[in-house]
Amino acid sequence: MPEAEASKARFSFFKGGDDVVAPKGGEDFDWEKGVLRVRENLHDALNAKNLAFLFGSGCSSLVVDGTQRGIDTMAPLAKEFLGAAPGFDDTRFPSGAEREALTKYLGFDLKADEFASNLERLMEVLYSFQFVLKRSASEEMAKGTAAVDSLIEKVTAFVTQKCSEAPFSKGDPAIVDLYQAFYRKLVYRDRTLPRPWIFTTNYDLLSETALDRLGMPYCNGFSGTIERRFNPTTYRYALAEQLDLTSRKWAAVDSFIYLCKLHGSINWIEEGGSLFPIREVPAVAATKGSRVMIYPTPMKQNASFGSPYSDLFREFQGRIVRDQSVLFVVGYSFSDEHVNNLIFQALTIPTFRLVAFLPPDAAGVTQKLRSLHDPRIWLIGGAGPKGGTKAHYFDTFVEKFMPESPADKVDTAVKKVLEELIAQGVRTAPNEENGHDD
Repeated sequence: MPEAEASKARFSFFKGGDDVVAPKGGEDFDWEKGVLRVRENLHDALNAKNLAFLFGSGCSSLVVDGTQRGIDTMAPLAKEFLGAAPGFDDTRFPSGAEREALTKYLGFDLKADEFASNLERLMEVLYSFQFVLKRSASEEMAKGTAAVDSLIEKVTAFVTQKCSEAPFSKGDPAIVDLYQAFYRKLVYRDRTLPRPWIFTTNYDLLSETALDRLGMPYCNGFSGTIERRFNPTTYRYALAEQLDLTSRKWAAVDSFIYLCKLHGSINWIEEGGSLFPIREVPAVAATKGSRVMIYPTPMKQNASFGSPYSDLFREFQGRIVRDQSVLFVVGYSFSDEHVNNLIFQALTIPTFRLVAFLPPDAAGVTQKLRSLHDPRIWLIGGAGPKGGTKAHYFDTFVEKFMPESPADKVDTAVKKVLEELIAQGVRTAPNEENGHDD
């Protein structure tokens, strides 16, 4: 990084009310020294007794040189879906007739600010209307039913397409490589500790793809081979290897991961006729006729969260309230109240720690967390190592802040030696040309 750029780039690391990377005595901020300080602290946090991660849509977004190499976050997706002019493509986006029906019969305006940056909020309201309309005797309101049903299908298809047809599906390895780097570093956690949990509100298959390519086993709540169905009891299982055939000694497999997709997935569909109605299928097999499970709906079993969402949120709550738990929050903007409440409940546990990567100037929940001055709350964010990057982005967390594995340390050392040797060779070249002996 150029010296002038380095002097401007700065991030913060608040532990309670103290910024532990702030320069002392009028010194200039040193980004790399700050990284080392963060890494030292995160090393201990990553080896807590109970470790969990919460990934938001920001983790699946990777913009490099102005080009999206991953999947857009909810705000750009909402802008694209709701900003399409009626008639542009009425089979994929809201038509003029649908907008008019929603406004006229249900008093529902798609241009409302609450939907402008959050497609999930739109889904929440649409499903709520669908639930009410199925039980309403109002003939006037019933005229808006077709528009509601159509938009639910369109949003689901739009999100599914965006998650499955991103650049990585066409051979671009950048975002999958980033996820692979994260999981590679995570497996060096002490094997005597419980296996880590990954909770995510994302619908995409980036974690599954990365884990499959690494050959790392994981549990995502589904069991079976030909027909994989959601069964929450699988989260009680662990993967172990037999060390001694004679004495039946077992040890947990180092690389095992628990993956919990709180808002569903583009490859989950709902099928009747079984005790376990949620099936996991290839993304291309999630047809229009199947109800793709990509958001908690208020209709399911007449409860606010039915299965599988009730089971998934129960796992999230149960994991983060355990003794000596640490929750890393990355790419998540604290915009989901139901998720936030569980995190706030965990903060009532004295041994719980929250490590959140957030913009330092963000308002709302972030500001409230900062104002608590709680030493158990660690907030990291600010400028990244170069223009266009941020310290609170997923790629910076993985590449800069996560402690290096032993193999990575060797690779880094070799790279440094090569760079130093090459640099030395460049410096000696002029002397050789001038006939000087070294």
